[in-house]
Amino acid sequence: MKKLMPVLIAIVLIIVVAGIGFGAKIAEKYSYSKERADLTEYFGITGSDDVPIIMQNEQIEEHAKLWDGVCYFDFATVHKYFNDRFYEDKKEGLLLYTLPNAIVSVPIGTTTVKVSTESAEGSRDYVIAKYEGDTLYVAADFVKEYANFSYALYTEPNHMQVYTQWGERQLATITKDTQLRYQGGIKSDILTDVSEGDKVIILEQMETWTKVKTGDAFIGYVENKKLSEPFADTPAPVTDYVEPVYESNTRDHKINLAWHAVAGVAGNDTLSEVMAQTKSINVISPTWFALSDNAGNFTSYATTEYVTQAHNMGLEVWGLVDNFTNEGIDTYEVLAGTTTRTYLINGLIDTALAYDLDGINIDFENISLDAGEPFIEFIRELSIPCRQHGLVLSVDNYVPMGYTSHYNRKEQGVVADYVIIMGYDEHYNGSETAGSVASINFVEKGIADTVAEVPANKVINAIPFYTRIWETNGTTVSSQAVGMELAQQYISDHGIDISWDEVTCQNYGEYQSGSSYYQLWLEDADSIRVKLNIMSKYGIAGVAEWKLGFETASIWDVIEEYMNQP
Repeated sequence: MKKLMPVLIAIVLIIVVAGIGFGAKIAEKYSYSKERADLTEYFGITGSDDVPIIMQNEQIEEHAKLWDGVCYFDFATVHKYFNDRFYEDKKEGLLLYTLPNAIVSVPIGTTTVKVSTESAEGSRDYVIAKYEGDTLYVAADFVKEYANFSYALYTEPNHMQVYTQWGERQLATITKDTQLRYQGGIKSDILTDVSEGDKVIILEQMETWTKVKTGDAFIGYVENKKLSEPFADTPAPVTDYVEPVYESNTRDHKINLAWHAVAGVAGNDTLSEVMAQTKSINVISPTWFALSDNAGNFTSYATTEYVTQAHNMGLEVWGLVDNFTNEGIDTYEVLAGTTTRTYLINGLIDTALAYDLDGINIDFENISLDAGEPFIEFIRELSIPCRQHGLVLSVDNYVPMGYTSHYNRKEQGVVADYVIIMGYDEHYNGSETAGSVASINFVEKGIADTVAEVPANKVINAIPFYTRIWETNGTTVSSQAVGMELAQQYISDHGIDISWDEVTCQNYGEYQSGSSYYQLWLEDADSIRVKLNIMSKYGIAGVAEWKLGFETASIWDVIEEYMNQP
């Protein structure tokens, strides 16, 4: 027995040690981790001035900056999330914001604010906008003056909560002191402590854990047994911001605008001639003005006699200004800088008032991507004196395509009076293949896509009075644009058979001559009627025509029918 005793003791000790080890493992398995997450890594903080943004209930890719106790958003973030009406004048170092009747101007790097309608400058107790490298940053408090959002800044570590919406949400109360963990599990790292009575926002409920957001914008997981039953809550929205109202000079009747290509002062004398066979036109837009240099000057063919004659005919006169008649024009150079842009606007307004015009029609084409922001800022700023003087501001646009999105039709629809779709040039001189100038599907899509961004009562669709005669010879494709009468004469001269094409909703003809293949998709009373029916379907503001002198008399009966529809 004495010999067995040491063996028994050893066995007992082994069992005890094994039990302790097993128990430790069990305890380890079911014990809560006390490891705390690296919050710098959790938020993705890159420096002492870096401020991650929690937008609503998600952390977004963009970060803010914290300088001298002031929170700043980069300019792209301002545009993307808050208000894209801010304009950065890189040439003159200005931050601008255009109101319905005034322009707010901030010299970048200063505390100074100048409002164009006020004689005295204002200021803020912080630098409003500043550069870090080539990136412009704008103080969140200043952005908030012109955008509907709220924010709360937290430190240790830096992060901020931003709200732009205030709908109903689900809350729960913490029923016992616990921890918010990075993931749902007791072994997950601790993000922060939460106390009994704290309210959290319910983001996602699971079997034993729930994804929540704390009052200080930490997003993680809490055990369900530490949460009360969820309950609905609707936070109070921000009430210190009022959306500005951009009043319009729209008319209470349909618009029938015809462009009159004058090509010089002498062209003004053709007004009576081109109007002789027309019906129901109420606006004439002569091609009078064209940018002449990059300093904001423009050429003019305007005459008082023309305006008087047009008014006597019962017509409003909306003078057209373009950016392509004269050579060497860089639209970006004209519009990007505040000085030249203001000079151009003042010149247009002074001229419009001097000649008693009723409106201005902007026909800026082939606008480069970098000129997109300057262009829409030009329209915003031009709208102010137009609004003040009762001048109608209309803007010509291509049929919406991805590559013209920078024309910002949505903003045009806010600040301008009419957005005119140039509902033609589906195929144009230089197209690689022959085709219709304005097939019905092309026209309808143009209208549908525009009214998706612009109120229908501000949309005018322009129709073509011309047809292209296409010649295909091998791989070479060319065309010439002709008016309706010349197109009919061409068909007659060449004995072309014409038939209705259901796809384009146009009369179509073709013929072969030697190695050349000729095609025509006609614009005539039949095709125009179908287009006008589509325009009635969408309830838009009216019709425009390019250009007077290209039409046949019968077209006006068709257009008059459209104009007389309720």
